[in-house]
Amino acid sequence: MTRVVITGMGAITPLGNDVETFWRNVVAGRSGVGPITLFDASAMKTRIAAEVKGFDPEAWFGRKEARRMDRYAQFALAATQQALQDARLDPAHVDRERVGVILGTGIGGIGALVQGVETLMTRGPDRISPFMVPMMLADTAPGLIAIAYGFRGPNMAVVTACASGTNAIGEAVNLIRRGDADVVIAGGAEAAILPVAVAAFNVMGAISTRNEEPERASRPFDRTRDGFVMGEGAGILILERLEHARARGARIYAEVVGYGTSADAYHITAPLENGEGAALAMRRALADAGLSPRDIDYINAHGTSTPLNDKSETQAIKAVFGEAAYDVPISSTKSMIGHLLGAAGAVEAIVCIRAITDGVIPPTINYEHPDPECDLDYVPNVARRKPVRTAMSNSFGFGGHNACVIFRRYEDGAS
Repeated sequence: MTRVVITGMGAITPLGNDVETFWRNVVAGRSGVGPITLFDASAMKTRIAAEVKGFDPEAWFGRKEARRMDRYAQFALAATQQALQDARLDPAHVDRERVGVILGTGIGGIGALVQGVETLMTRGPDRISPFMVPMMLADTAPGLIAIAYGFRGPNMAVVTACASGTNAIGEAVNLIRRGDADVVIAGGAEAAILPVAVAAFNVMGAISTRNEEPERASRPFDRTRDGFVMGEGAGILILERLEHARARGARIYAEVVGYGTSADAYHITAPLENGEGAALAMRRALADAGLSPRDIDYINAHGTSTPLNDKSETQAIKAVFGEAAYDVPISSTKSMIGHLLGAAGAVEAIVCIRAITDGVIPPTINYEHPDPECDLDYVPNVARRKPVRTAMSNSFGFGGHNACVIFRRYEDGAS
């Protein structure tokens, strides 16, 4: 089978706007959650979020271009620029017809849509921006990436709610395996910290209302968890066919060896309580990789900090891993950066890759009150030094979408 490797990474996150800063803060167990500053949230039940800080789109793109992009697309292009530079991939020296882009997003350009509706209601139909339609589309970010660099390979958006980023990576792997591309830029981007989205999640009872202590609000697997914390940002990976990466002398971070995806076919927002759909995605990823549960050294959990998800994911891990479930370290980095929705899986993939390259497993912070229904090793509060050869990343989304990818330390000659 064609081997697919990771040669570059880029990140815009609530804990730093590059991979190194983000990773350093995650390992230190810092929280990126705080009071909402992107709008006046005083009337909201939830007034906290994990915002990207210090991101200046005009510095990245110039004022004119920045105004023509939704915030989610700005994040995606900035992270892509980082990833290409990290991979030392010069678009002028690759076959651009063999470079694809697959980007995941849950909501896409919702900010542009909201702004357009407000303009329509307050200023009339003739005042809506002519850029509104492309700005709000989910597939605009991958399109903009292709335009920026001249990449003419397969180009698309994946929309599977909170599984989008992971599905995008998995589909990119399959694109390379079947010979349709040598390089794929893959990941996810999201920017949905807006009044309408916060209000909507509030009435669902999905997000935390722990406003007085924002840094402690996201507490996956903790008995006192009361919902997830909204986050935003982007994670981008450069995936390459191994032979292509070798031919250009690329540095290889890790190899993608397994991908599995499934549907719960149960409920539009609630997961199956026994985790059966999530377990199916994990089993498929293990089968694709030719691995057994005992081969997994670390699981980056979906771990949203909602009562239903954390319990069902724990059940899914037990169903797949059996007794080995109690031996594998599991952590949720959402405890620190909140839930980046469609970008979550992409940023968490970076966490898995750095865990492999650095031999450090990041913690699940705010784990203070054990839940008898969540009784596995969640690496509580402090990072753990441990060699990691193989890491699994889980993502589950509204609609019953489940996705799982497995990364392995790159070893020349490994099958």
